[in-house]
Amino acid sequence: MSGPSMFVRPRSIRRGAALTFVCATVLAGGAAAAGSFGAGTANSAGADARSAAAADRRSEVAEAAAAAMAEGKSGSEAAEEVVSRSGDRWSAVYSAGEYEGVQLALDGEYVGVGLWVRCRQGGRIEVVRVQPGSPADRAGITPGDRLRTIDGEGITGEPVTDVVSRLRGAGPPQAPEGRPARAGTPVRLGLERGSRTWDKRLRRAKLVAETVTAERTAADRTTHIKVESFAKGTGEAVRRAVRKVPEGDGILLDLRGNSGGLVSEAVRAASAFLDGGLVATYDVRGEQRALYAKEGGDDRSPLVVLVDGGTMSAAELLTGALQDRGRAVVVGSRTFGKGSVQMPSELPDGSVAELTVGHYRTPAGRGVDGDGIAPDLAVQRGAEERARTVLSGLGGGA
Repeated sequence: MSGPSMFVRPRSIRRGAALTFVCATVLAGGAAAAGSFGAGTANSAGADARSAAAADRRSEVAEAAAAAMAEGKSGSEAAEEVVSRSGDRWSAVYSAGEYEGVQLALDGEYVGVGLWVRCRQGGRIEVVRVQPGSPADRAGITPGDRLRTIDGEGITGEPVTDVVSRLRGAGPPQAPEGRPARAGTPVRLGLERGSRTWDKRLRRAKLVAETVTAERTAADRTTHIKVESFAKGTGEAVRRAVRKVPEGDGILLDLRGNSGGLVSEAVRAASAFLDGGLVATYDVRGEQRALYAKEGGDDRSPLVVLVDGGTMSAAELLTGALQDRGRAVVVGSRTFGKGSVQMPSELPDGSVAELTVGHYRTPAGRGVDGDGIAPDLAVQRGAEERARTVLSGLGGGA
Protein backbone atom coordinates (compact mmCIF):
# COMPACT_ATOMS: atom_id res chain seq x y z
CA MET A 1 0.00 0.00 0.00
CA SER A 2 1.26 3.46 -0.75
CA GLY A 3 0.03 7.00 -0.37
CA PRO A 4 1.21 10.54 -0.98
CA SER A 5 1.15 13.17 1.71
CA MET A 6 -1.75 14.64 -0.19
CA PHE A 7 -4.59 12.29 0.69
CA VAL A 8 -5.00 11.57 4.36
CA ARG A 9 -7.45 8.76 4.91
CA PRO A 10 -9.56 10.03 7.80
CA ARG A 11 -10.28 8.03 10.92
CA SER A 12 -12.29 5.43 9.07
CA ILE A 13 -13.11 4.43 5.50
CA ARG A 14 -16.53 6.01 5.92
CA ARG A 15 -14.95 9.40 6.58
CA GLY A 16 -12.47 8.81 3.77
CA ALA A 17 -15.40 8.67 1.38
CA ALA A 18 -15.46 12.46 1.28
CA LEU A 19 -13.28 12.31 -1.81
CA THR A 20 -16.30 11.08 -3.71
CA PHE A 21 -19.52 12.44 -5.17
CA VAL A 22 -19.52 15.91 -3.58
CA CYS A 23 -22.65 17.36 -5.14
CA ALA A 24 -22.16 20.93 -4.02
CA THR A 25 -18.94 21.20 -6.01
CA VAL A 26 -19.70 18.75 -8.79
CA LEU A 27 -23.26 19.44 -9.79
CA ALA A 28 -23.18 23.19 -9.31
CA GLY A 29 -20.24 23.27 -11.68
CA GLY A 30 -22.34 21.86 -14.50
CA ALA A 31 -20.62 18.50 -14.53
CA ALA A 32 -23.91 16.64 -14.76
CA ALA A 33 -26.39 16.99 -17.57
CA ALA A 34 -29.84 16.84 -16.05
CA GLY A 35 -32.12 14.34 -17.68
CA SER A 36 -35.12 12.15 -17.08
CA PHE A 37 -35.18 8.37 -17.20
CA GLY A 38 -38.92 8.40 -17.82
CA ALA A 39 -41.81 7.56 -15.58
CA GLY A 40 -41.24 3.85 -15.92
CA THR A 41 -37.75 3.83 -14.46
CA ALA A 42 -37.47 0.71 -12.32
CA ASN A 43 -35.77 2.38 -9.37
CA SER A 44 -37.72 5.67 -9.35
CA ALA A 45 -39.90 4.67 -6.36
CA GLY A 46 -36.84 3.58 -4.43
CA ALA A 47 -35.12 6.83 -5.28
CA ASP A 48 -38.10 8.82 -3.99
CA ALA A 49 -38.11 6.83 -0.74
CA ARG A 50 -34.37 7.34 -0.28
CA SER A 51 -34.81 11.04 -1.01
CA ALA A 52 -37.46 11.41 1.69
CA ALA A 53 -35.32 9.52 4.20
CA ALA A 54 -32.31 11.70 3.33
CA ALA A 55 -34.34 14.89 3.82
CA ASP A 56 -35.52 13.66 7.23
CA ARG A 57 -31.96 12.81 8.22
CA ARG A 58 -30.66 16.24 7.20
CA SER A 59 -33.29 17.88 9.39
CA GLU A 60 -32.56 15.54 12.29
CA VAL A 61 -28.82 16.20 12.09
CA ALA A 62 -29.27 19.99 11.96
CA GLU A 63 -31.76 19.96 14.85
CA ALA A 64 -29.50 17.76 16.99
CA ALA A 65 -26.53 20.06 16.39
CA ALA A 66 -28.54 23.18 17.23
CA ALA A 67 -30.01 21.64 20.39
CA ALA A 68 -26.58 20.54 21.61
CA MET A 69 -25.11 23.98 21.05
CA ALA A 70 -28.01 25.59 22.95
CA GLU A 71 -26.99 23.44 25.92
CA GLY A 72 -23.34 24.42 25.57
CA LYS A 73 -22.36 21.05 24.08
CA SER A 74 -20.62 20.11 20.85
CA GLY A 75 -22.91 20.40 17.84
CA SER A 76 -20.66 18.26 15.66
CA GLU A 77 -20.57 15.46 18.23
CA ALA A 78 -24.37 15.46 18.43
CA ALA A 79 -24.58 15.36 14.63
CA GLU A 80 -22.07 12.52 14.50
CA GLU A 81 -24.21 10.54 16.94
CA VAL A 82 -27.25 10.92 14.68
CA VAL A 83 -25.25 9.87 11.64
CA SER A 84 -23.86 6.83 13.46
CA ARG A 85 -27.37 5.70 14.42
CA SER A 86 -28.56 5.99 10.82
CA GLY A 87 -26.52 2.96 9.73
CA ASP A 88 -25.31 4.82 6.62
CA ARG A 89 -21.62 4.02 6.45
CA TRP A 90 -20.93 6.81 3.93
CA SER A 91 -22.48 9.76 5.74
CA ALA A 92 -20.04 11.60 7.98
CA VAL A 93 -19.53 14.75 10.02
CA TYR A 94 -16.33 16.79 9.66
CA SER A 95 -14.97 19.60 11.72
CA ALA A 96 -14.35 22.82 9.80
CA GLY A 97 -10.65 22.00 9.78
CA GLU A 98 -11.15 18.48 8.49
CA TYR A 99 -13.40 19.64 5.70
CA GLU A 100 -10.91 22.32 4.75
CA GLY A 101 -8.40 19.51 4.16
CA VAL A 102 -10.93 17.59 2.06
CA GLN A 103 -11.60 20.61 -0.13
CA LEU A 104 -7.91 21.31 -0.52
CA ALA A 105 -7.36 17.75 -1.78
CA LEU A 106 -10.27 18.00 -4.19
CA ASP A 107 -8.76 21.20 -5.55
CA GLY A 108 -5.69 19.19 -6.49
CA GLU A 109 -3.44 20.69 -3.83
CA TYR A 110 -2.03 19.52 -0.54
CA VAL A 111 0.28 20.64 2.23
CA GLY A 112 3.09 18.19 2.85
CA VAL A 113 6.65 17.26 2.00
CA GLY A 114 6.10 15.39 -1.27
CA LEU A 115 6.65 11.77 -0.22
CA TRP A 116 4.84 8.60 -1.27
CA VAL A 117 5.43 5.70 1.11
CA ARG A 118 4.51 2.05 1.51
CA CYS A 119 4.78 -0.59 4.20
CA ARG A 120 7.34 -3.31 3.56
CA GLN A 121 7.97 -6.61 5.31
CA GLY A 122 8.36 -6.21 9.04
CA GLY A 123 6.40 -2.96 9.06
CA ARG A 124 9.25 -0.92 7.55
CA ILE A 125 8.06 2.32 5.95
CA GLU A 126 9.78 2.85 2.62
CA VAL A 127 9.79 5.86 0.30
CA VAL A 128 8.49 4.81 -3.12
CA ARG A 129 8.27 8.19 -4.81
CA VAL A 130 9.42 11.77 -4.29
CA GLN A 131 7.61 14.67 -5.94
CA PRO A 132 10.05 16.75 -8.02
CA GLY A 133 10.69 20.19 -6.52
CA SER A 134 9.13 19.27 -3.18
CA PRO A 135 10.80 19.78 0.23
CA ALA A 136 11.69 16.07 0.29
CA ASP A 137 13.27 16.30 -3.15
CA ARG A 138 15.35 19.34 -2.17
CA ALA A 139 16.45 17.50 0.97
CA GLY A 140 17.91 14.68 -1.14
CA ILE A 141 15.45 11.99 -0.09
CA THR A 142 15.16 9.29 -2.76
CA PRO A 143 12.97 6.23 -3.46
CA GLY A 144 14.17 3.26 -1.44
CA ASP A 145 15.06 5.31 1.62
CA ARG A 146 13.51 4.04 4.83
CA LEU A 147 11.47 6.42 6.95
CA ARG A 148 12.17 5.51 10.59
CA THR A 149 10.75 8.37 12.66
CA ILE A 150 8.61 11.48 12.38
CA ASP A 151 9.35 14.21 14.92
CA GLY A 152 11.33 11.72 16.95
CA GLU A 153 8.60 9.09 17.20
CA GLY A 154 9.06 5.65 15.64
CA ILE A 155 6.66 4.71 12.85
CA THR A 156 7.67 1.13 12.07
CA GLY A 157 4.53 -0.99 11.93
CA GLU A 158 2.16 1.96 11.74
CA PRO A 159 -0.53 2.01 9.03
CA VAL A 160 0.59 3.93 5.98
CA THR A 161 -2.47 6.17 6.28
CA ASP A 162 -1.35 7.25 9.75
CA VAL A 163 2.18 7.90 8.50
CA VAL A 164 0.82 10.04 5.68
CA SER A 165 -1.37 11.94 8.13
CA ARG A 166 1.63 12.71 10.32
CA LEU A 167 3.68 13.86 7.35
CA ARG A 168 0.91 16.33 6.62
CA GLY A 169 0.75 17.36 10.26
CA ALA A 170 -2.95 16.48 10.51
CA GLY A 171 -2.90 16.06 14.28
CA PRO A 172 -1.86 17.82 17.47
CA PRO A 173 0.00 19.94 18.23
CA GLN A 174 0.33 21.36 14.73
CA ALA A 175 -3.24 20.76 13.67
CA PRO A 176 -5.97 20.94 16.30
CA GLU A 177 -9.34 19.52 15.32
CA GLY A 178 -7.89 17.61 12.40
CA ARG A 179 -6.85 20.72 10.48
CA PRO A 180 -3.90 20.00 8.17
CA ALA A 181 -0.72 21.84 9.06
CA ARG A 182 -0.05 25.11 7.29
CA ALA A 183 2.70 25.54 4.73
CA GLY A 184 5.96 26.39 6.48
CA THR A 185 5.40 24.25 9.56
CA PRO A 186 8.43 22.07 10.40
CA VAL A 187 8.69 18.29 10.51
CA ARG A 188 11.77 16.23 11.43
CA LEU A 189 12.27 12.92 9.63
CA GLY A 190 14.52 10.07 10.70
CA LEU A 191 15.85 8.31 7.60
CA GLU A 192 17.93 5.29 6.68
CA ARG A 193 19.76 4.38 3.47
CA GLY A 194 21.81 1.21 3.63
CA SER A 195 24.06 1.51 6.71
CA ARG A 196 23.61 5.28 6.95
CA THR A 197 21.06 6.88 9.28
CA TRP A 198 20.36 10.58 9.59
CA ASP A 199 17.76 13.15 10.60
CA LYS A 200 16.46 15.87 8.30
CA ARG A 201 14.35 18.86 9.22
CA LEU A 202 11.93 19.91 6.48
CA ARG A 203 9.28 22.57 6.17
CA ARG A 204 5.95 21.60 4.69
CA ALA A 205 4.85 23.37 1.52
CA LYS A 206 1.67 23.71 -0.50
CA LEU A 207 2.15 21.42 -3.48
CA VAL A 208 0.19 20.64 -6.61
CA ALA A 209 -0.87 17.02 -6.60
CA GLU A 210 0.36 14.73 -9.35
CA THR A 211 -2.71 12.54 -9.73
CA VAL A 212 -1.84 11.22 -13.19
CA THR A 213 1.40 9.69 -14.42
CA ALA A 214 2.05 8.10 -17.79
CA GLU A 215 4.93 5.85 -18.78
CA ARG A 216 5.50 4.16 -22.12
CA THR A 217 7.23 0.81 -22.50
CA ALA A 218 8.71 0.71 -25.97
CA ALA A 219 9.39 -3.03 -25.87
CA ASP A 220 5.70 -3.95 -25.84
CA ARG A 221 4.34 -0.62 -27.13
CA THR A 222 2.22 -0.05 -24.07
CA THR A 223 1.40 3.23 -22.33
CA HIS A 224 0.67 2.81 -18.62
CA ILE A 225 -1.55 5.62 -17.29
CA LYS A 226 -1.83 5.59 -13.50
CA VAL A 227 -4.60 7.67 -11.90
CA GLU A 228 -4.16 8.10 -8.14
CA SER A 229 -7.42 10.00 -7.54
CA PHE A 230 -9.85 12.35 -9.23
CA ALA A 231 -8.98 15.86 -8.06
CA LYS A 232 -9.50 19.05 -10.01
CA GLY A 233 -7.61 18.80 -13.31
CA THR A 234 -7.27 15.01 -13.29
CA GLY A 235 -9.65 14.45 -16.19
CA GLU A 236 -7.80 16.83 -18.47
CA ALA A 237 -4.48 15.27 -17.44
CA VAL A 238 -5.80 11.86 -18.52
CA ARG A 239 -6.95 13.31 -21.83
CA ARG A 240 -3.51 14.85 -22.44
CA ALA A 241 -1.84 11.54 -21.67
CA VAL A 242 -4.12 9.68 -24.08
CA ARG A 243 -3.50 12.20 -26.87
CA LYS A 244 0.23 11.51 -26.57
CA VAL A 245 -0.15 7.74 -26.99
CA PRO A 246 1.49 6.71 -30.29
CA GLU A 247 -0.80 5.12 -32.86
CA GLY A 248 -0.79 1.35 -32.48
CA ASP A 249 0.07 1.40 -28.77
CA GLY A 250 -2.14 -0.23 -26.19
CA ILE A 251 -3.22 1.60 -23.02
CA LEU A 252 -3.24 0.30 -19.45
CA LEU A 253 -5.49 2.53 -17.36
CA ASP A 254 -4.45 1.77 -13.79
CA LEU A 255 -7.14 2.59 -11.22
CA ARG A 256 -5.85 0.31 -8.47
CA GLY A 257 -6.03 1.98 -5.06
CA ASN A 258 -7.91 4.97 -6.49
CA SER A 259 -10.32 6.02 -3.74
CA GLY A 260 -12.33 8.34 -5.96
CA GLY A 261 -12.73 12.09 -5.97
CA LEU A 262 -14.71 14.49 -8.11
CA VAL A 263 -17.11 12.70 -10.40
CA SER A 264 -16.89 15.57 -12.87
CA GLU A 265 -13.23 14.68 -13.33
CA ALA A 266 -14.02 10.98 -13.80
CA VAL A 267 -16.47 11.97 -16.55
CA ARG A 268 -13.78 14.08 -18.24
CA ALA A 269 -11.46 11.09 -18.04
CA ALA A 270 -14.15 8.92 -19.64
CA SER A 271 -14.29 11.45 -22.47
CA ALA A 272 -10.68 10.57 -23.29
CA PHE A 273 -11.74 7.05 -24.25
CA LEU A 274 -15.30 7.51 -25.56
CA ASP A 275 -16.79 9.37 -28.48
CA GLY A 276 -19.67 10.81 -26.48
CA GLY A 277 -22.50 8.84 -24.94
CA LEU A 278 -23.69 7.86 -21.49
CA VAL A 279 -21.24 7.49 -18.60
CA ALA A 280 -23.61 7.00 -15.66
CA THR A 281 -27.06 7.76 -14.29
CA TYR A 282 -27.90 8.80 -10.75
CA ASP A 283 -30.66 10.10 -8.53
CA VAL A 284 -30.51 13.04 -6.17
CA ARG A 285 -33.53 13.73 -3.97
CA GLY A 286 -35.64 11.60 -6.28
CA GLU A 287 -34.64 13.48 -9.45
CA GLN A 288 -33.11 11.27 -12.13
CA ARG A 289 -30.05 12.64 -13.94
CA ALA A 290 -27.36 11.49 -16.32
CA LEU A 291 -23.68 12.09 -17.03
CA TYR A 292 -22.38 12.12 -20.59
CA ALA A 293 -18.92 11.98 -22.15
CA LYS A 294 -17.82 14.60 -24.64
CA GLU A 295 -17.39 13.58 -28.23
CA GLY A 296 -14.01 13.11 -29.86
CA GLY A 297 -12.27 10.72 -27.45
CA ASP A 298 -9.95 7.90 -28.53
CA ASP A 299 -12.35 5.01 -28.97
CA ARG A 300 -9.96 2.85 -31.01
CA SER A 301 -6.74 2.22 -29.08
CA PRO A 302 -6.79 -1.14 -27.25
CA LEU A 303 -7.60 -0.49 -23.60
CA VAL A 304 -7.34 -2.53 -20.41
CA VAL A 305 -8.42 -1.15 -17.02
CA LEU A 306 -6.66 -2.42 -13.89
CA VAL A 307 -8.73 -2.45 -10.68
CA ASP A 308 -8.63 -3.89 -7.18
CA GLY A 309 -10.45 -3.72 -3.86
CA GLY A 310 -9.14 -0.18 -3.36
CA THR A 311 -10.83 1.11 -6.51
CA MET A 312 -13.70 3.23 -5.19
CA SER A 313 -16.48 5.62 -6.07
CA ALA A 314 -15.60 7.88 -9.04
CA ALA A 315 -13.01 5.31 -10.14
CA GLU A 316 -15.73 2.64 -10.12
CA LEU A 317 -18.01 4.92 -12.10
CA LEU A 318 -15.33 5.26 -14.80
CA THR A 319 -14.63 1.53 -14.78
CA GLY A 320 -18.30 0.66 -15.11
CA ALA A 321 -18.76 3.06 -18.01
CA LEU A 322 -15.83 1.68 -19.98
CA GLN A 323 -16.88 -1.91 -19.25
CA ASP A 324 -20.57 -1.47 -20.08
CA ARG A 325 -19.82 0.46 -23.23
CA GLY A 326 -17.55 -2.37 -24.44
CA ARG A 327 -14.61 0.03 -24.57
CA ALA A 328 -12.23 -1.82 -22.24
CA VAL A 329 -11.40 -5.17 -20.71
CA VAL A 330 -11.30 -4.91 -16.91
CA VAL A 331 -8.59 -6.95 -15.17
CA GLY A 332 -7.90 -7.43 -11.46
CA SER A 333 -10.18 -8.03 -8.48
CA ARG A 334 -13.68 -6.83 -7.57
CA THR A 335 -13.82 -3.14 -6.76
CA PHE A 336 -14.79 -1.71 -3.38
CA GLY A 337 -18.49 -0.97 -3.97
CA LYS A 338 -19.01 2.70 -3.14
CA GLY A 339 -21.71 4.03 -5.44
CA SER A 340 -23.63 6.54 -3.34
CA VAL A 341 -24.00 10.30 -3.66
CA GLN A 342 -23.22 12.63 -0.74
CA MET A 343 -24.16 16.28 -0.33
CA PRO A 344 -22.48 18.51 2.26
CA SER A 345 -24.34 20.99 4.46
CA GLU A 346 -22.86 23.33 7.03
CA LEU A 347 -23.99 22.96 10.65
CA PRO A 348 -24.45 25.87 13.10
CA ASP A 349 -21.00 25.39 14.66
CA GLY A 350 -19.21 25.49 11.30
CA SER A 351 -18.77 21.73 11.01
CA VAL A 352 -20.02 19.97 7.88
CA ALA A 353 -22.40 17.02 7.65
CA GLU A 354 -22.01 15.05 4.44
CA LEU A 355 -25.08 12.88 4.01
CA THR A 356 -26.09 10.33 1.39
CA VAL A 357 -28.78 11.66 -0.95
CA GLY A 358 -28.71 9.20 -3.84
CA HIS A 359 -26.95 6.45 -5.80
CA TYR A 360 -25.50 6.11 -9.28
CA ARG A 361 -25.70 3.31 -11.85
CA THR A 362 -23.55 2.26 -14.77
CA PRO A 363 -24.78 2.73 -18.36
CA ALA A 364 -26.25 -0.78 -18.28
CA GLY A 365 -28.20 0.07 -15.11
CA ARG A 366 -26.01 -1.81 -12.65
CA GLY A 367 -25.90 -0.57 -9.09
CA VAL A 368 -22.40 -0.30 -7.62
CA ASP A 369 -23.02 0.45 -3.96
CA GLY A 370 -22.28 -2.60 -1.84
CA ASP A 371 -21.54 -4.78 -4.87
CA GLY A 372 -18.60 -3.22 -6.64
CA ILE A 373 -17.67 -4.10 -10.20
CA ALA A 374 -16.52 -7.58 -11.12
CA PRO A 375 -13.57 -7.62 -13.53
CA ASP A 376 -13.83 -9.39 -16.87
CA LEU A 377 -10.70 -11.29 -15.89
CA ALA A 378 -10.22 -11.92 -12.17
CA VAL A 379 -6.55 -11.92 -11.17
CA GLN A 380 -5.23 -11.78 -7.60
CA ARG A 381 -1.49 -11.77 -8.29
CA GLY A 382 0.44 -10.57 -11.27
CA ALA A 383 -2.49 -8.47 -12.49
CA GLU A 384 -0.36 -6.03 -14.44
CA GLU A 385 1.51 -8.78 -16.27
CA ARG A 386 -1.78 -10.48 -17.13
CA ALA A 387 -3.23 -7.15 -18.26
CA ARG A 388 -0.34 -6.63 -20.66
CA THR A 389 -0.95 -10.09 -22.08
CA VAL A 390 -4.63 -9.28 -22.58
CA LEU A 391 -3.68 -5.98 -24.19
CA SER A 392 -1.42 -7.69 -26.69
CA GLY A 393 -4.32 -9.97 -27.59
CA LEU A 394 -6.50 -6.93 -28.28
CA GLY A 395 -4.03 -5.75 -30.85
CA GLY A 396 -2.07 -3.37 -28.66
CA GLY A 397 1.65 -3.63 -28.10
CA ALA A 398 4.22 -5.72 -29.88
